[in-house]
Amino acid sequence: MSVVKERVELGSRSYEIWIGAGALEKAGALIARSGKRTLVVTNRRVERLHGGRLYESLEKVSVQWRKIILPEGEEHKNMASVARVHDALIRGGYDRGCVVTGFGGGVTGDIAGFAAATYMRGVKVAQIPTTLLAQVDSSVGGKTGVNHPVGKNMIGSFHQPCLVVADISALTTLPRVEVLCGVAEVIKYGAIASAGFFSFLERNMEQLLRMEPKVVERAVRTSCKIKAQVVEKDELEAGRRAILNFGHTVGHSIEAVTGYKTFKHGHAVAIGMSVAATLSWMKGGLAKKDEERITRLIRQAGLPAVIPAGLSTKSLLKAMESDKKVKAGKIRFALLSGIGESGIRDDVTLGEIREAIELNRLST
Repeated sequence: MSVVKERVELGSRSYEIWIGAGALEKAGALIARSGKRTLVVTNRRVERLHGGRLYESLEKVSVQWRKIILPEGEEHKNMASVARVHDALIRGGYDRGCVVTGFGGGVTGDIAGFAAATYMRGVKVAQIPTTLLAQVDSSVGGKTGVNHPVGKNMIGSFHQPCLVVADISALTTLPRVEVLCGVAEVIKYGAIASAGFFSFLERNMEQLLRMEPKVVERAVRTSCKIKAQVVEKDELEAGRRAILNFGHTVGHSIEAVTGYKTFKHGHAVAIGMSVAATLSWMKGGLAKKDEERITRLIRQAGLPAVIPAGLSTKSLLKAMESDKKVKAGKIRFALLSGIGESGIRDDVTLGEIREAIELNRLST
C-alpha cells in the first residue's frame, strides 16, 4: 500500500500529512526538511514497538536526536510533564532551529506540541501519531495543551505542526480499547461533515475494528481531510471549528468528574455524542431516525452510549460550566441538523442538557 499525502493550507503555517503503511520510514527525511536536531518525546511502550524504525530513519539522513520518555496516561498530561520536556531541551542545548517530535498517542502529542509552543517562544513540532485517535484527530490542527483538575485541556495554545506522519501499520499493535477510542472520533467526522462517510462506516465497521488496511487508510485519510478543511477556514476556533467538539462537551465533563482515570477519552466522547444527538433531536434539527442511527453505530463499534449510573447529572453540569467551550456564560454545543450537517448552538439551556442526559440514561 502506498503512502498518500494530504495538506493543511494555512499560508506560511501550511504542512503535509503523510498517511499509509511504511510512512514511518520516511519520517527522518521529512523531519530533516525542518531541522537537523530533534528531541523525540515518547513513552516506553511506543519506543519498544516502533522506536527502532524512527531512530533508523533519522540516522539515515544525519538528523541528530535525543529522546525523553514520559509516563503513559491522561493523568500525566499536565504541566509537570511539559516541564520535563523543557528541561530536556535546555539541558540538550536545543536552539530555535530544532524540532520537537511527538511520537505516540494524543497525550504525548499534546505535551510535545505545548512544550514546543512555549520553548524559546515557539519551536517547530513534528507529530508522529501511533494511535488511531491521534492519527485521525489530535495530531492535526495545532491544538496543544494539558489538563487542569477543573477541566480538560484548560492550559494550552494553538501551535501548528510542521509535519504529520501517520503510519497505519503502527495501529496493528494497539490494544482494542485504544482502537475503540479512535473509532469514536472517526464516527464523529462522519456525523458532523459527511453522510457518505457515515454510511461507509455503517457498512464497514467490522472491517475497521479488525484494522483491515484499506478501510483504516480510508478512515484516517477522510478524517484528516475533513479536519483540514475545517481548520483551514477557522484555525483558532473563532466559529465553525467548534463543530469538531461534537460529543466533547459532555465527554470532557465525564473525564473531569472522574479525574481522567475511569474513562478513556474516546469512550467519554462516544457517550457525549449520544447525548449531543439527543439534544440535536430535542432542538428540532435532527430526525429521530438519524439520532437512532448515530447511537446504533456507536453501539455497533462496541462503544458506550449511555451515561453511567454512578455519574450525577449535577456534577456533569457543573463541569460543563467550567469547560473552555463556555462563551459569555453560555454553553456552546456542536449539534446536528442531519447526518453530515452540523453547526454551533449557544441557545442550549441547562434544563435541556439535563433532560438529554436523563433521556440518555433511560435509553437502556
